[in-house]
Amino acid sequence: MSDISKRQDISLSYLEQLFTRLRKRKLVRSTRGPGGGYSLNRPANEIAVAEIVSAVDETVDTTRCSGANNCHDGHQCLAHELWDDLSQQIYGFLNEINLQDLMDESSIKGVAARQDEMMNETDNPKVTLTE
Repeated sequence: MSDISKRQDISLSYLEQLFTRLRKRKLVRSTRGPGGGYSLNRPANEIAVAEIVSAVDETVDTTRCSGANNCHDGHQCLAHELWDDLSQQIYGFLNEINLQDLMDESSIKGVAARQDEMMNETDNPKVTLTE
């Protein structure tokens, strides 16, 4: 967990909260003890990004009223349907992408390799001796 925290530049306590939510939704499982940690509860190609977003209590709602239809003086605003449709399009888009798709994406692999290199440099700083 601490490696992920450093790598993604988010606090360890927040990361632990996220993984607790993912575990409650049965997206990951935890293993205790030495060598323990978290692992996916299903194959990566069966976990949609939309499931993860929902599991961590995030929303893709683009309406000002959070879908309550009270955006303009307690009533639906003129553009409410447009924003609601956009929210549904975003959710549908995220629902079509699974974790395996992300892991196979070449640009994401490039970012991961760069982060690996940065983590290795941090863990094993290079020392140059000069006279």
